[in-house]
Amino acid sequence: MNNDDFRFQGAGGTSGGIGEFLFGLLLVVVGGYLFLNQVTVSSTYWYLGGYNAFGVTMIPLLLGIGLLFFNGKSAPGWALVVLGVLVILVGVIAHLDVYFRPTTLYNTLFMLGMLAAGVGLISRSLKSH
Repeated sequence: MNNDDFRFQGAGGTSGGIGEFLFGLLLVVVGGYLFLNQVTVSSTYWYLGGYNAFGVTMIPLLLGIGLLFFNGKSAPGWALVVLGVLVILVGVIAHLDVYFRPTTLYNTLFMLGMLAAGVGLISRSLKSH
């Protein structure tokens, strides 16, 4: 066998630097953590025509569960359960409010700079040197 078959490959199977990849990954993880730590997520009530609509979104799910307890092989029952779960999931996601908490410009540039530098290093490490 040829010794070239056993050579250690760099990141992505190229001759790029594994050190660059690991340092870039560290920058992305730390920068991403710091950035996401500044994000606040809250939710609002579900309103439809001025009324709280969360109860209405549960009707298909509850009907489907009732049908499945009556007959576990009921296709309309399964369809209503899947539809009900999807409506509730979409409703929860649609009513999320995402805010970036106030922070200094320096901290914001530091976080985004770490992310950009990390992505750049990872990209460079995947290219042959």
